[in-house]
Amino acid sequence: MTSELAGLFVVADPSMQRKERGTVLLGGSPLRIVRISDKGADLVDDLLNGNPVSPGKGATSLVRRLLDGGLLQPVPATTPFTTTDVTVVVPVRGELEPGLLDGVGHVARIIVVDDESPELLVVPSKTVHGVEVECIRRSTNGGPAAARNTGLAEVDTSLVAFLDADCLPRPGWLEPLLEQFGDPAVAVVAPRITSIEPLGAPDHPLLSRYERVNASLDRGTQRGRVRARTRISYVPSAALVCRADALNAVGGFDAEMPVGEDVDLVWKLDEAGHTVRYEPSVTVGHRHRTTPWAWLRRRFDYGTSAGPLAKRHPGALAPIEASGWSIAAWGLVATGHPITAGAVVGATAGMLSGKLGALSQPMPVAAQLAGRGHLSAGRTIAQGLVRPLWPLTALAIVFVPWKRLKLALVAGVLAPSIIDWIRTRPDIAPLPYVALRLADDVAYGTGVWVGSLRAGTLEPLLPEVTSWPKPSRYSRWRSAVS
Repeated sequence: MTSELAGLFVVADPSMQRKERGTVLLGGSPLRIVRISDKGADLVDDLLNGNPVSPGKGATSLVRRLLDGGLLQPVPATTPFTTTDVTVVVPVRGELEPGLLDGVGHVARIIVVDDESPELLVVPSKTVHGVEVECIRRSTNGGPAAARNTGLAEVDTSLVAFLDADCLPRPGWLEPLLEQFGDPAVAVVAPRITSIEPLGAPDHPLLSRYERVNASLDRGTQRGRVRARTRISYVPSAALVCRADALNAVGGFDAEMPVGEDVDLVWKLDEAGHTVRYEPSVTVGHRHRTTPWAWLRRRFDYGTSAGPLAKRHPGALAPIEASGWSIAAWGLVATGHPITAGAVVGATAGMLSGKLGALSQPMPVAAQLAGRGHLSAGRTIAQGLVRPLWPLTALAIVFVPWKRLKLALVAGVLAPSIIDWIRTRPDIAPLPYVALRLADDVAYGTGVWVGSLRAGTLEPLLPEVTSWPKPSRYSRWRSAVS
């Protein structure tokens, strides 16, 4: 499919750095070093100056490599599809969001799949803006994955869009997503899911404000390729546009998974060689839960998917992913040895410089990468302590006799929430925000434990010690099965 990239426009990913007159590229997710020829560097110069990909095999192969690595991002361009090539499938159990069908726009068909709602679903109209609305009622409640598959079986268009029943698409939402399908490798494009206020007064105004800045379905503002163990590791199925043939080829959604079926689908497609992209310039609204119990229960449910996902995608999940050197450095800081920790950081920069032989002056870059890597590992360790590993962290805080270590663990538990509050400045005071964030993480982490035990695996609870630039366990598993 590389030849079909001819004519595509691209831009540099924010993570990309160019060294050695452009012949060495650093960036992407996970971080990588790409060495290219002088001719390749000239090609990248040409592309970043706003010119399209040329039709030559060398150019298209290099661009595909950089797109897959996350160093370049495509600029949406012409696409062979229009909205009339799209069938929209809406799984529902209960009621449809008012305004959902009206917001879909002019597509080929709309299929509403009633997943055996307790009361017979009444679709407001048989047509919306001249588009046929077909309602299919399942005889048994199979969950959202089964309902989507029921709708998928009725699709006869090239593309299918899935919209959850509590979503509210905005006018013009579909066209920008279709532009991503100008790349034939793209099988799925996901918009950003943002919270919208519940109908009427919110049951819990504080939760409502929290969801505006920390909704679990919101994958942020940075676009990119979706792949396990990268910056954008998954996208939710609340709103997805997909190639129907690609979905059918991987068996659609896994109906045995009541939650996490969307994560499983995008990972299956990626593992099959397709590209899944996240495009946050398009937003779709989602009614969030604003009662404490329903909110906590949903976070718990999301966590339970970790076990089944680990069984299906070995190595894709790890509560903490960090190098042994980073773990040692932060352990030394926690136990009151910051000078020794600094020496470890310096030593890792020195060792890393030996792996950057393509650079004429590797040490400054090695120091930068080592510093970024240790800081990133610190965030990962802190998040792991308060999410899936929180029961062990709580036991350590209570029973470990060393006061300094207790204080370090408490600081690690609180740090992610405090940093998030400083970064986002939400309309919530710091104390309640930190409390809600901790409740969010603990509910999810409890679900991880329950889901892992049910699935008979401890993988989502076992940290992975990495060694950059060696591939992760997930990358090795993918190479073994491909």
